[in-house]
Amino acid sequence: MASIQQTPQGPVLVLKESALQQKGRDAQKNNIAAAKLVAELVKTSLGPRGLDKMLVDSLGDVTITNDGATILKEIDAQHPAAKMMVEISKTIDTEVGDGTTSSVIFAGALLEKAEKLLEKDVHSTVIIDGYEAASEKALELLAKLAKAVEPDDRESLIKIAKTSMQSKLVSENSVPLSKLSVDAILKIVEKDGDKYSVDLDNLKVEKKAGGSIDDTALINGIVLDKEIVHSGMPTKIEKAKIALVNAALEVEKTEMSAEIRISDPTQMQLFLEEENRMLKSMVDKIHSIGANVLICQKGIDDISQHYLSKHGILSVRRVKESDMTKLAKATGGRITTNLDDISTNDLGSAEIVHQKKVESDKWVFIEGCKNPRSVTILIRGGSQRVVDEADRSIHDALMVVKDVVEKPSIVAGGGSPEAYLATELNEWSGGAEGREQLAIKQYAEACE
Repeated sequence: MASIQQTPQGPVLVLKESALQQKGRDAQKNNIAAAKLVAELVKTSLGPRGLDKMLVDSLGDVTITNDGATILKEIDAQHPAAKMMVEISKTIDTEVGDGTTSSVIFAGALLEKAEKLLEKDVHSTVIIDGYEAASEKALELLAKLAKAVEPDDRESLIKIAKTSMQSKLVSENSVPLSKLSVDAILKIVEKDGDKYSVDLDNLKVEKKAGGSIDDTALINGIVLDKEIVHSGMPTKIEKAKIALVNAALEVEKTEMSAEIRISDPTQMQLFLEEENRMLKSMVDKIHSIGANVLICQKGIDDISQHYLSKHGILSVRRVKESDMTKLAKATGGRITTNLDDISTNDLGSAEIVHQKKVESDKWVFIEGCKNPRSVTILIRGGSQRVVDEADRSIHDALMVVKDVVEKPSIVAGGGSPEAYLATELNEWSGGAEGREQLAIKQYAEACE
């Protein structure tokens, strides 16, 4: 229906003629129905017996998963209320990592119970107040129910990580993958007094289809999906001394337009010799400080490559800034932006740096770093879909372990906390004033 506003100048069309307008109770029912539909969509994927969904996008790409956040990301929700449910899932995935499906189902249950109250003419603000009071009480009860764990208790953390993987496609591999996830977090955890913090930006995840999930590995260092720049360079360096350089080993063009006039061939020769000398001096500087591995964020000229290979320096170019930062944390090196200032103190170290074939690609592995503050998980699997699902499962496990390390307490699973909350909130609702009591009781029922 079109929305027409009357003005002194005549009627003005505000919305297009095909627009639909809903108000009051009809709008509430419509919004609740859309939200409940989203909850129903993911309900069958919950728990250890949850079913996987096959999602086919507009391009024909197939995703097989039972991860709530992934399912809802793939659906093209148009209804505003449905979009809000998708946002709930995204927020939980970003902040917590796991529990995306549960949060959407719980939100759907709360709205279903709220609908019953609206039919009894309970005002929406009363329902909101009751739900907020019940939510605060629920958090209080869960805090009492929670059991403290030691942030560095590896065995407990492995059990927690394993729980998050039990309902996934990788459940058969949950033991090795949960151990790997916990070890990765414990490598990068930082302690400040009694507090622990984990920055997942210090953890690199690389994926490559091929092999099996059992081939997934934790690398005490960084894996670069790059090749060594020159075939004459060594492909393996032990006891590596690594120079991390954010400067081009090439003669860069000037920013302003310049013109060089050459009147005879000797001048051209001098020009080329000077260019050669500049590049050689850059390489000589790197060699003089004892570096036998060069990781460069920018380009490496062919002439520079020649001199680097002569010195036996394994070199990689055009490495991403994020990888350079991780390399600095893993190797203990410092990123240098000016080769004139580079010194032995700037070098990082690793037991071994080598080029390795991963399926059809050649990657560079920087391994055996001493006390690395950044590590890599290399995920393998029989197909790209398996690898992607393993990636999602490991992400959930990493986030859960991170949450426990930062806030070291846990509650039991299997629906027991929800059943406990339902019982306690039902009893507690008796002391509430007015019609808020009804909302608290419905909140308790939603927990069940």
